[in-house]
Amino acid sequence: MSRTDALKAVIASLETELAALKRFDIDALAAATAEKETRIGALAARNDNPLSDEERALAEQAMRLNETARVYVNLMSANVKQRLETLTGVRPVAYSAARAA
Repeated sequence: MSRTDALKAVIASLETELAALKRFDIDALAAATAEKETRIGALAARNDNPLSDEERALAEQAMRLNETARVYVNLMSANVKQRLETLTGVRPVAYSAARAA
């Protein structure tokens, strides 16, 4: 498999991962994440630098998709935190006057 094909496979895995995140499908998310990690590992094992312009563009696209997935996860985490705080009435305090002294 060429590096271009490997990068396209990583992008496909990231798109599958994002779709699973949007559907809240935990099983599909776990499978897509494992596939993504395997494909990235295969890319990392290659040692055929430098990148062509097309490969660099694909790598940048993969980084953007990964950043989008990270944002989704962070938003979902913040939403869950807010809901738990609302349900329990407990809000953690990161800083307080007593701790600062």
